[in-house]
Amino acid sequence: QVQLVESGGGLVQIGGSLRLSCVVSGRTFSSFHMGWFRQAPGKEREFVAAITSRGSSTYYPDSVKGRFTISRDNAMNTVYLQMNSLKPDDTAVYYCAAARLGLGVPSNPSNPSKYSYWGQGAQVTVSS
Repeated sequence: QVQLVESGGGLVQIGGSLRLSCVVSGRTFSSFHMGWFRQAPGKEREFVAAITSRGSSTYYPDSVKGRFTISRDNAMNTVYLQMNSLKPDDTAVYYCAAARLGLGVPSNPSNPSKYSYWGQGAQVTVSS
């Protein structure tokens, strides 16, 4: 049974920073590409970042590029999302997701259907 557990969410002021962590258990972590998505109330789930299984490539939408950084530590079975210069529009529940190799994540990292496993979510609130 693959499990993903996020941590590190919370309340932060505009311009502040947070780092989310996601620990994966139940299967060899390096066999997954990893992604982060977010969902705000009343909105669809949105792609935030992705990283390939060995960490050689990362992907971001324009909305977070230059502010967010995804990284992974395969020895610790953990993927991170460093979020800087946070804005009110970044307020959402953030989910980490794991995708098995061979399902095409590097060619289409923003497609949530490519990811087989999801965490429970971590709330991030950016206040003024």
